[in-house]
Amino acid sequence: MREIITVQIGGAGNAIGDAFWNVITHEHGIDFKSGRFCGTSQLQLERVSVFFNATASQKFYARTICVDTEQGQLQKLFGKSDIYRPENFVSGTESAGNSYARGFHTDGAAILEDVLNNIRREAESVDSLQGFQLIHSIGGGTGSGLTALIMASLVDEYPDNLISNYVVIPSEKMSHVVVEPYNAALSIPSLVNFSHLTFCLDNEALYHICSQNLRISTSTNEHINHIVALTMSGITTCLRFPGQLNAGLRKIYVNMVPFPPLHFLIPGFAPLISPKQQQYNKGTVSELVQQIFSSNNLLCAVDLRQGKLLTAAGIFRGRMSPREVDQLMTNVRNKNINHFVEWIPNNIKTAICDIPPRGLKMSATFIGNTTAIQKMLKRILDSATAMYRRKAHLHWYTGEGMEEEELTDAFEQLKELIDTYSRSAADEMGEAQEGTHVSCTFCTRAAAER
Repeated sequence: MREIITVQIGGAGNAIGDAFWNVITHEHGIDFKSGRFCGTSQLQLERVSVFFNATASQKFYARTICVDTEQGQLQKLFGKSDIYRPENFVSGTESAGNSYARGFHTDGAAILEDVLNNIRREAESVDSLQGFQLIHSIGGGTGSGLTALIMASLVDEYPDNLISNYVVIPSEKMSHVVVEPYNAALSIPSLVNFSHLTFCLDNEALYHICSQNLRISTSTNEHINHIVALTMSGITTCLRFPGQLNAGLRKIYVNMVPFPPLHFLIPGFAPLISPKQQQYNKGTVSELVQQIFSSNNLLCAVDLRQGKLLTAAGIFRGRMSPREVDQLMTNVRNKNINHFVEWIPNNIKTAICDIPPRGLKMSATFIGNTTAIQKMLKRILDSATAMYRRKAHLHWYTGEGMEEEELTDAFEQLKELIDTYSRSAADEMGEAQEGTHVSCTFCTRAAAER
């Protein structure tokens, strides 16, 4: 079986990771508290080893390493569930203080070897390692700095395995930390160079979903983390369950990423509607397709109409006709052909799994590689450079051993990434990227109203 090792890093990474394990344990018929199988179908166990290890007594535990520079968040998980292996908790003695420099150069570096030892132990215990799944935020110190260290080490030790990142991007409207733009900008080079698939999430879009789609008057982190967990569950469905049109991690990578730097993906999920709206919902495949191409259902605050889709995927769950799904997805592309790049002719892929999520008859998960992500990247760059012009808060970074050139180099790489996306929208990629693989097989459309 093609196993995946999860590494959840920092406060946000561990909170989202906990929600993810809560969702997929139920899907696989595993009791979240005890780790015992209590399901009703052997299909739930067929590929359970992708994310879980089993003991001789048929008790399952998550193949995850829980990492933080301070113990606070990890103490909440420790003892909460038996699916967490006690030796897979790695913590430092104090917080990284919302500073990339502390996460990368000091506090994070102090626990790096412990993290890698745990990863090595898990890697040695599996038959055929497929890759790594990292969950973290790039607004804080641990999720940005320590994650960069871990990724560099993984690429060095496991060059043939893929790394996918679920990344919480700082949002201007929802920011709680002044130096978040610095941390995010400094994280971009490691994401560009070491990650193969980067799924971008931001709190602004998630709060919008809670308030506008789900009609939740007071949104909490639990609501937000559950939405992310449902989407992660949808993205990993192809890896965890047999289906009519399935794809492994590498197949997703090959089809979704036309050139190595352009791997920053926008996820979405449907249905995301309030209980009151459900009575008016027909629950058809057509509605799901319409919803996943709506910006209101995306987990990152971008408008698909402001860019062009390079590639896109729709991962559907539940009993449905593959022919109907393909036809609806193709219709979306044909009706919105101006929102797709011309140099990837068949840039749509669908996958179907017969097993729906808990509590739903059917669902759909969207993955889009769109040039509209430039807006989010520019937002990070503009916020960080505005502070840097006055050298504001820079002493908190240089005082931890970071060179100022690290920040300016990060700005240059961020500008280069924005430029690459911009040129791809202008259909100028063909000759410029000669020799790089151009993949086809996914579909996308841009429509929506945020």
